[in-house]
Amino acid sequence: MDLKKELSADQCKVLFGILKSRFEKSKSRHPRLEWASVQARLESHLHSKGNPEKLWSLHQMETTGGEPDVVGFDEITGEFIFYDCSAESPKGRRSICFDREGLESRKDFPPANNAEDMAAEMGIDILTESEYRDLQQLGEFDTKTSSWIQTSDAIRKLGGALFCDRRYDHVFVYHNGSQSYYGVRAFRGMLRV
Repeated sequence: MDLKKELSADQCKVLFGILKSRFEKSKSRHPRLEWASVQARLESHLHSKGNPEKLWSLHQMETTGGEPDVVGFDEITGEFIFYDCSAESPKGRRSICFDREGLESRKDFPPANNAEDMAAEMGIDILTESEYRDLQQLGEFDTKTSSWIQTSDAIRKLGGALFCDRRYDHVFVYHNGSQSYYGVRAFRGMLRV
């Protein structure tokens, strides 16, 4: 991993191309926004001009299969809000338990990573239940998979963690032990740029 968490000019060009194509194909997720404004904001974060780690984080979302797209704009901060918009949970983040405590509690067959640490390493936030439900208003996601969501400390202290999916045209919230992991469960992230 690049310790600077900065993309090369070529990587930025490729990333911007992917994001622009996805943005234009999914106008229903952001009907009042224009790509030129998004690109200008992204370019403001290039190298020493802004916060290049934001672009690196978007790149991490993309390379792990999240298919990040703009889902909103914060008029107060001027930030565009990106969510992972892959139809199913991101492939490069599956088979992970919820957090470090859950990972360390597994005596047999521990997973390679956990959602909280992975999100922190990527520089993104795991979706809350509210954000996950907002995402589901933009399409049908996780109809065959599931995604960990942020979990309250009260539930975590008892060893549990929450996840969501979409079945029967409804969004469901479930619980598991934080140490559990499945080949079809990952996490979805959010990033403000």
